[in-house]
Amino acid sequence: MKVTVAGTGYVGLVTGVCLAEVGHEVICIDLDEIKIRMLNSGASPIYEPGLEDMLVKNLEGGNLRFTSSPKLAYNQREVIIIAVGTPENPDGSANLSYIDSVSQHIAEHITEEVIVTIKSTVPVGTNDRVKELINSRKPPHLQVEVVSNPEFLREGSAIKDTFEGDRIVIGSANQKAGDIIEDLYSPFKVPIVRTDIRSSEMIKYASNAFLATKISFINEIATICEKVGANIEDVAAGIGLDKRIGNQFLQAGIGYGGSCFPKDTKALVQLAGNVKHKFELLESVIKVNNNQPRLLIEKAKAIVGELRGRRVALLGLAFKPNTDDMRESASLVLAKELIESGSIVSVYDPIALENARKVLGDCVKYCTSIDEAIRGTEVTFIGTEWKDIKEYPINRFKKLMDTPRVFDGRNCYSLEEAVEHEINYVSIGRESVLQPIANQND
Repeated sequence: MKVTVAGTGYVGLVTGVCLAEVGHEVICIDLDEIKIRMLNSGASPIYEPGLEDMLVKNLEGGNLRFTSSPKLAYNQREVIIIAVGTPENPDGSANLSYIDSVSQHIAEHITEEVIVTIKSTVPVGTNDRVKELINSRKPPHLQVEVVSNPEFLREGSAIKDTFEGDRIVIGSANQKAGDIIEDLYSPFKVPIVRTDIRSSEMIKYASNAFLATKISFINEIATICEKVGANIEDVAAGIGLDKRIGNQFLQAGIGYGGSCFPKDTKALVQLAGNVKHKFELLESVIKVNNNQPRLLIEKAKAIVGELRGRRVALLGLAFKPNTDDMRESASLVLAKELIESGSIVSVYDPIALENARKVLGDCVKYCTSIDEAIRGTEVTFIGTEWKDIKEYPINRFKKLMDTPRVFDGRNCYSLEEAVEHEINYVSIGRESVLQPIANQND
């Protein structure tokens, strides 16, 4: 099919490249000229494992093009996929200005009947709004159908999720339009769920809200575990074996982040408020998550004392491994708290340092290795469970740090390792390993 994807962020770029990979003729449009030149040269503006190789392959094969021209992008297309951002407004609601702008461009530049598919995460009712907007501006003789098709991609494994996803949700009021979108995705061999449009829109928000709830729930259980002497990893393993619960999203830590969960949970609370429903459960989920990173700082202060003037390392800055995305990262909360407390902060991340620099500026020292970040420090925090951090020899903390105190927000090490190597080690939902250190309270 002839497909246009509007937006070249995580969702739009991965979707466009993967559709080209299975044989569709894809044009991706973005108004950022610099990004378009970069993409047409074969370079990806985002870090996503495997994406750049697939991008280059399909550029060279002729299935994939990038443009900033609405006239080129929306001319003689069968399907247009909207995948632009919907950032949150100050009140937590979704900002639909990019959706509205793309819809207007579509209406002004289409030359034949087309199916517009909204993949962006949008509040219930947005697909109807887009159809009305396009119909009010398009040529009268052209028929446009709008189909809801929410994305369920995880940053760091987005290509795998495209080809091996749990489901593809298609919400349509027009059977034929839904059938065409189902045909579009048929090469992926992923189960299809067909619904009405508003149910499709709701599925996305409900899915993310439920996963966020699991994370905040296990973090609350972790806090209780610490107080009663239980081990959260054993507890999570035990409850995760229950098929009704499952073991995913039961890893205790310093909370969720990224471009989806924080934004979508707030938007759903706002949506509920718009229909006069107080979503108390989800409000509590958000509150727990907002507090979670600061609990690790409080643990450090309880053991070390004030952090002002202390040399501190922070390992991991991206909101999760295998991405350079810093949006709503719990590690950023840690970094800002440490800076405000007067600590002398060194940071390390294998991918996200440049993005971190845009946020943290010159307030921290940027290091290109874990050794460099922790050398001579008194406290180390772990904020992201990158593979190279999880596999870093724990004995090197004792060798390189002035005092081996590790506050692990992602439970990267076993308690046995900490005991064996005489590391002061504090994690989430587990017993703390505290060694006598001569200058611990300097």
